[in-house]
Amino acid sequence: MASDHERLRALTAFDDTKAGVKGLVDAGVTAVPSIFHHPPECLPAADAELHHFTIPVIDLASDSRVALVAQVKAAAQAVGFFQVVNHDVPDDLLAEMLVSVRRFHESPVETKRAYYSRDHRRTVQFNSNFYLFQSPAASWRDTMFLQMPLAPSEEIPEACRAVAPEYARQVQRLGRALFELLSEALGLDPSYLEEETMCLDRVNISGHYYPACPEPHLTLGTSRHSDASLLTVLLQDTVGGLQVLLDDGKWADVPAVPGALVVNVGDYLQLMSNNRFKSVEHRVVANSVESRVSVACFIVPNQSSARVLAPIVTGDGSVARYRSTTVEDMFRYYRNRTKALNGTSALQHFTI
Repeated sequence: MASDHERLRALTAFDDTKAGVKGLVDAGVTAVPSIFHHPPECLPAADAELHHFTIPVIDLASDSRVALVAQVKAAAQAVGFFQVVNHDVPDDLLAEMLVSVRRFHESPVETKRAYYSRDHRRTVQFNSNFYLFQSPAASWRDTMFLQMPLAPSEEIPEACRAVAPEYARQVQRLGRALFELLSEALGLDPSYLEEETMCLDRVNISGHYYPACPEPHLTLGTSRHSDASLLTVLLQDTVGGLQVLLDDGKWADVPAVPGALVVNVGDYLQLMSNNRFKSVEHRVVANSVESRVSVACFIVPNQSSARVLAPIVTGDGSVARYRSTTVEDMFRYYRNRTKALNGTSALQHFTI
């Protein structure tokens, strides 16, 4: 096992290439470097039994508002993950967004290096593993980040420039519809969650690229984690690999459904819903066959906001399970925690 000094040196050398995991693959690696090795207990066992659970698919064009709210409520409470169809985001926009993210990651490394950064203040970034130096093991993944709207001095990479702004607008529109349904599911006015969080003026886009891996049994595309968001809206290609952890301790696949978007409850919403909605852990497994592309849109309040996130306590005798916290303090804790993406929920820090 490498010493801490040797591991830091290897991480730094990898980061200094500014080429990401795709750079390793392009260089012809046939073995996964040790910085990407995950402990066996964190990896899918070859003989592990997956849960045969079907992630709910919800038709947003339902004629019955009452039935639609009930479906969203049941999914948010039971598993925290669901897929939505008939969401009015055009199919050609979904396809072009996936193509544009792949186009960026498969562009020459010199093009991508201009965006390589670990400065969270930048609204356009490219890097490999947001928590590279904090996580116990690196993941087999590169990411392009866009914090929409961008800072005036920055611009979207050319590969995504024609499609990302419209995609962000469509996700914001969908986010508003979802917040209305979730507010009603909590017995509140449809506008409650949007007005309380003031989060729909922005969306953070992560365009993930998971290269084919020569030794997928040694690493993960994304480690087990829950999301630091209110809601996450995910667009995935057909390669597969996304899995969600269920209450019985087994993992279930989240398969690609044509035309669907995957929605999951984030930690911020679990806190605000006072545990009525569930932010569940999920991961992406690596594969040796082909590269995978996904686009995760995180709906979050302004990270420097002094706005307070407080548990919604109803008059049924329930008590707050979390302490109230500002968005700024919550984001600072997430950014600085040392046990990032390793199955340790940050919500534990805010539990009463």
